[in-house]
Amino acid sequence: MALSLFNTQQPLIQAPMAGVQDFRLAAAVSNAGGLGSLPCAMLSKEQLLSELTALTQATNKPYNLNFFCHTPACYTQPQKQQWHQLLAPYFIELGIDDSSLGMTASRQPIDADTVALIAPFKPPVVSFHFGLPAAAIVQQIKSWGGKVISTATTVDEAKWLEANGADAVIAQGLEAGGHRGHFLSMDLSLQQPTTKLVEQCVRELNIAVIAAGGIATVEDVKQMHSLGAALVQVGSAYLLCQEVTTSALHRDAILQQPVNSTALTTIFSGRAARGIENRIMRELGTMPQQAPAFPFASIALSALRAKSEAQGKSDFSPLWCGQKYIVRDAFSAAEITKLLAPDNA
Repeated sequence: MALSLFNTQQPLIQAPMAGVQDFRLAAAVSNAGGLGSLPCAMLSKEQLLSELTALTQATNKPYNLNFFCHTPACYTQPQKQQWHQLLAPYFIELGIDDSSLGMTASRQPIDADTVALIAPFKPPVVSFHFGLPAAAIVQQIKSWGGKVISTATTVDEAKWLEANGADAVIAQGLEAGGHRGHFLSMDLSLQQPTTKLVEQCVRELNIAVIAAGGIATVEDVKQMHSLGAALVQVGSAYLLCQEVTTSALHRDAILQQPVNSTALTTIFSGRAARGIENRIMRELGTMPQQAPAFPFASIALSALRAKSEAQGKSDFSPLWCGQKYIVRDAFSAAEITKLLAPDNA
């Protein structure tokens, strides 16, 4: 079932990781027998067309396109003022005129125009974060033979995804790096470790379960299969491989991080995401109540990040990384995919 679901040689999906990859990582993983993923939520229409064209020229194997499908929240002047008041000392420190910062953010949900753009390529798999888009979009993807998958962080979310047309569910445990995919409730106390969530999803669902979070070794992969997961999704394991675009500052933070140094934070985007603790997380706390809703917190943080990174510092950078990390510096994506393949162990 696992391999036939996406027509791959290995039961492994490379997690889409916006900000640290382009088409090259996705192509490399697909060519190595896994399912490579291209993060598309932060790409303009022109960038998406360019990346998708390059990806399909670099591989003839199945691949996955990943999109956000959140319902955009409102961002008001009072919310902006409250957020900027908290960040004021940093604006002063870095010489930023916060009145120049706008009210729009780059993370946009998928829409009909985007679907029309990707439709001629007939992508084999389309995945979503924060639920599923409108039923018409789901059906359009399925009309060209595409598989639709999405992330669940609770059993209730997994059951909702199954009921609304998902062909498989990614069970995202607390250990996973990057943004949480929760969408039915923002209550983080409902979030569970990967093993527990996978067990519950396998028991409750009639579609394939994909385990995500804390999977760094072939033993982890085998454990998830033993729990009933059809596939695993792995992201952080690829963070230092040859095909990524991970910045030097991000790389240094990964290589130098102490044990158990990641935390969930809403600072960088307004939604909970796991990354390596840095200065702003330590000084403001990981979940400041002044942070505006997703994705509007990122407007101010992007300005702080740019100034700080220009000084060679990652004080305000989102250093996404999973809770369990094993350094595999300068490995190729193919080598990492092979390392995590149960049949090669």
